Order: sequence, then C-alpha cells, then structure tokens
Amino acid sequence: MDMKLEVVAVPVTDVQRARDFYVDRLGFVADLDAEVAPGQRLVQATPPGSACSVFLARELTGMAPGSQRGLMLVVDDADTARAELLARGVEVSEVDEQSWGRFVHLADPDGNTWSLQQLPQLPWTAG
Repeated sequence: MDMKLEVVAVPVTDVQRARDFYVDRLGFVADLDAEVAPGQRLVQATPPGSACSVFLARELTGMAPGSQRGLMLVVDDADTARAELLARGVEVSEVDEQSWGRFVHLADPDGNTWSLQQLPQLPWTAG
C-alpha cells in the first residue's frame, strides 16, 4: 500500500496575507484559492519541486494560527536559498551549521515555523 504525504495544514489568521507571503515571498505555486463556505477561504500552495502542498486557512485546520512548528523544506544550497529569500524580503536566520545538515530558519506572519535544510554530503553519496 502506497501512502503519500501530499498536503499539510498551516493555520493562519489572514488567508490573503498568508497567500501573499507563501506565493509572493517564498515562491510557492498557488494551486487553489477558493471560498469553501461563507467567509471561509482556503488557499493551497506547493513549494517549487515538491510533491507536498500546504493549505492555508482559518478555522478549517483545527489548530490555532501560528501553532504549526517544524515544517522543513530540503534545498540544494542553504546559502543560496537564504540569499534568495532575503532578496524577496523574508526575514531568515543565519545559516545554522549542524553535523546533520545546514539550516536556515524562518516564520510566516502568524509565527508558523519553517526550516530550510541542506542535507550533509555523506561519505557514500560523495561523487
């Protein structure tokens, strides 16, 4: 049986502000933007190159806005990704060097946290 993680809920207070951040600042692709019930808007967006999307909504997630923690995106180069996000006006951390990877941390306008991870080059993956 295949099981694929394809959508993750991200609770927000203002769907338009969240959409602007994820699409315009982070560069996610807007896949869906719909009013699913009176006064309840849902935006689904996908990071470039990812098979997993996020859906941004108020009340539909069952979580308080800003409570999603530890979401992670894998990137080829943490320095390049950091520089691109800074150029787009995203507040990001310095590169955090760890033995299990290089990380850049950020939060969306509601405080949901993300990390960009550059995987370490392991001896058996060296080319």
